[in-house]
Amino acid sequence: MQARIRSARRTDEVMTVVFYAVGGFFLVLILILAGYIIINGLRSYYPGIFGTTSSGIGNQLFNTVYLVFWSLLISVPIGVLAGIYMAEYAKPNKLTKFLRISIESLSSLPSIVVGLFGYLVFILMTGAKWNLMAGALAVSILSLPSITTTTEDAMKSLPKSYKAGSMALGATHWTTIIKVLLPACFPRIITGVILAAGRGFGEAAALLYTAGQSTVINWNNWNLTSKTCPLNPFRPGETLALHIWVMRTEGSLNPNSEKIANFSAAVLVIIVLLFSLAARMITKHIGRKAVGEKA
Repeated sequence: MQARIRSARRTDEVMTVVFYAVGGFFLVLILILAGYIIINGLRSYYPGIFGTTSSGIGNQLFNTVYLVFWSLLISVPIGVLAGIYMAEYAKPNKLTKFLRISIESLSSLPSIVVGLFGYLVFILMTGAKWNLMAGALAVSILSLPSITTTTEDAMKSLPKSYKAGSMALGATHWTTIIKVLLPACFPRIITGVILAAGRGFGEAAALLYTAGQSTVINWNNWNLTSKTCPLNPFRPGETLALHIWVMRTEGSLNPNSEKIANFSAAVLVIIVLLFSLAARMITKHIGRKAVGEKA
């Protein structure tokens, strides 16, 4: 008996070291990759690179943030509601099984396929031109599976006493979901939102057929119906990810194409990092308020 216990402990220690080594390897790999992109990009900086001319990335940076905003505005409510349905209302039957298979299949679709679907449905079938809203809808399709799955898993992982205690006090099922379950699993839902935002910031293939590769913005024009208004979501809008691809493939006419591509990549990495940190800080603040601690 003692020999088995010692053997189990040795196995546990060995596997702990192995998993720490694997985790450390990937952490170092991510740090090296991110560091290389950021340092190489910052070294490519030159005055005027944040401008709104052809030698700057100001318009593309705004398009990227604006498109991700619209995609989250569309995908987060739908994904969270779908996750709530799958966790709290869907009964185990053929329909539920089909829905789960559909969600898993959607999460594995290549982005180029979603882009072609978006081009067919959001551009050709509507008779529209390339626009940011079509790109946001395409990115939302890619983001929905992660938000839905994260929400469902988060709600199912909560102790059953949360739901039982709330309903024992007379709360309805929906009130329990809104007032008790969702706040308790909010941090994990934010993880899904961060993943969705990261997908939106770095997406290129799906936007190639939907958002377009041109950007004409007049920063003095705030008429939302105008095609040159910055806030008009139905105008074409090239994002940073697309701009990097253009600079690397068709940027021979621009003498600063390599510098623009390198700096754009660094800006993208920094934006994703800042967004993740900000989301974590907000989640931590809300979590402290939920349990009555000082924020």
